[in-house]
Amino acid sequence: MERVHTRKSLSFALIAFTVMASFAIVGWNGGVSHAASARPQATQNNNPLCGELGTKIQGSAGMQSWCFGAQQNGPANNAPVSSNPSFGSNVDAANPHEDVSPAGVQAYGQSEESVAGIGPYVVEAWNDATGFFSPCPSSGNKEELTGFGFSANGGKSFVDEGGLTNANCSAAIFEGDPSVETWQAGGSTYFYISSLFNSPTGLGPSYIAFDACKASGTGSSATISCSQPIIAAASTQCETSGGFTFCSFLDKDFLSIDPKRGRLYVTYTEFGFSGNLAFGQIELAVCDIGTRSGGAGPLGGTAGAPVCEPGTGATTTGLPYFVVAPGPSCENEGAYPAVNVANGDVYVAYEFNWATNFEVASCASVPTQNVVDRVPFSCLTLTATSPCAGPSNTASVNVISMDAAFIPGYNRFPMNDFPRIAVSDPAGTVSIVWNDARLHPYGDILLQSYNLGSLSKVQSKPVRVNSSTSGWHMLPALRRADIEGHISISFYGRTSANNAITSVYAATGVDPRTTSTPSNSVVTTGTSNWNAVSSDIVPNFGDYTDNYYIATKGSPFVGDNLFVAWADGRLGDPQPFDQVIVDAI
Repeated sequence: MERVHTRKSLSFALIAFTVMASFAIVGWNGGVSHAASARPQATQNNNPLCGELGTKIQGSAGMQSWCFGAQQNGPANNAPVSSNPSFGSNVDAANPHEDVSPAGVQAYGQSEESVAGIGPYVVEAWNDATGFFSPCPSSGNKEELTGFGFSANGGKSFVDEGGLTNANCSAAIFEGDPSVETWQAGGSTYFYISSLFNSPTGLGPSYIAFDACKASGTGSSATISCSQPIIAAASTQCETSGGFTFCSFLDKDFLSIDPKRGRLYVTYTEFGFSGNLAFGQIELAVCDIGTRSGGAGPLGGTAGAPVCEPGTGATTTGLPYFVVAPGPSCENEGAYPAVNVANGDVYVAYEFNWATNFEVASCASVPTQNVVDRVPFSCLTLTATSPCAGPSNTASVNVISMDAAFIPGYNRFPMNDFPRIAVSDPAGTVSIVWNDARLHPYGDILLQSYNLGSLSKVQSKPVRVNSSTSGWHMLPALRRADIEGHISISFYGRTSANNAITSVYAATGVDPRTTSTPSNSVVTTGTSNWNAVSSDIVPNFGDYTDNYYIATKGSPFVGDNLFVAWADGRLGDPQPFDQVIVDAI
């Protein structure tokens, strides 16, 4: 019922764990075995992949949360939280007063954001530490580690809606790493909010799931109603030891939509115990979301009830829909998709040899790269698996990685250089941006564009995006091109390399074919000192930010107003902020 709410094979013999006799092993959709419990999700699970996290492999904030629960760090927050603080045109999409468990525990840590907007409606989602301290079930779905906010006035203000809807939280919960997409069909507006979705004990398959949410109404009477979780992808590798089943872990999901053809795509990394999964395999799934008239699509999917291949109602492991990049002997991670709406092709960007470039001896002389793969529309059939064995074209650029950096005020090690990606049909390009230390050891944001189809280089070498060369520059966002085909890149920046004073900057209306550094503007109306922010979650200000050009209901399906989302520390408590930049050209 909908609810309206305002690496190599492991030796299991060496793994010791205790299972209480009172635990009842039950199933969720026939697919997850777990230990049912009414306690908050704040304890370490027993999946053997968690023993390799931070040593052999690295994972996202969502994987950290799934493995280790709350990770308190930073100074105590002794600054009072205002009930109505003023940040100028910047807006907090959450409400710190909502981040309280049923027992009265204040949570600190709402960060790692994704945002999408269409018409007057905007949704921003984030990792929500409240779930660490809230039992299943809790009012407002507080037990979920993915929260979201809803705006019906173009992002001028938001209502904190709590956690994603999930009636069967005793079996699996949303674990963070959110992504948001939006679409209009049949005169109605829909948002899709994806997240990691797993058993808290580490037993049974791992999933990527999303809620399909319908926005309606105007002003203070506007509401958003979300479906129960829809499975987009599931583990493809499981091993059993002592009667307990452990499966591969699906990490770092992200969405992109084809509004012309009614398709929703999700990319992610699958980490398993052996073979191609040992160091991360980049995979892609597809969902039928119906037709723009509101009717069912080829698989019977509709805007409010998508049908995904494979995985909806999955009871056993199987093959992924499409393998973008089989896992090599060095880690793949940080996949992001982009759709060429003109012909339906999908482009996927990811980082190769992240973290293993200094953690695994055999990878120490292998170049770190950001890779772009083209998946032709002919490969994206609505069948259980794609008819294609892999991408048709591949391009890559070497990265001088910042993953060994200890960034002041950032509680995550290692840092990442994950590429963000956008297609510009008017310019005939697909572009990626990432942070890179080739020009300065504390990083710059670099842009590299490729010609659609062939993936031949547009620029002979990457272009620096940040106009300032002092301080740190990191975690850029790039997602879509505007109506004229320009792209906008937002990112964290600091004026000094010696402190944690952080702002958000943007280069807007950039020609993807540029060969010169564009002008920058400051997005934040004040700075965040991340050495003075309390957090129950790692990383404290996330390992990605986001931006999104507002969607339109008809071709070319995108406008000129830009939403920028980031983690802000001005309250002394990480919060998911938003800024709309009108006519960002």
